[in-house]
Amino acid sequence: MALPRSVARFNRVVTNQVSRHVATILPGFAMVEHRGRRSGKAYRTPVNVFVVDGRYRFALTYGAQSDWVRNVVAAGGCTIVARRRTVHLSDPSVVTDSTHSWAPAGVRTVLRAISADQYLECSPD
Repeated sequence: MALPRSVARFNRVVTNQVSRHVATILPGFAMVEHRGRRSGKAYRTPVNVFVVDGRYRFALTYGAQSDWVRNVVAAGGCTIVARRRTVHLSDPSVVTDSTHSWAPAGVRTVLRAISADQYLECSPD
């Protein structure tokens, strides 16, 4: 059970507009660039991302049914800008892990509290 969709809508309209300015430079954050599944429109979404064993893992605080996740999975990959570097990712898969052991301690605590047991994992090209 991830965060409710109403929170996601608020964050898309308000919080994301602020975090867009810092997501590409702060540790643990990135801007994911993806295309709409039906519209083909280009989107940029701020996300939490961590590198674990050479693969990129995205905390799915709103669950795997978020539009950006579905877009990345449907396209077979995406591009992210993290720490002012652009990385092309492929081979996306949604993984369920209720231990959250892959996440840093503070993030793990939040993920457990909101029961966000899924993450998106991708490989760098």
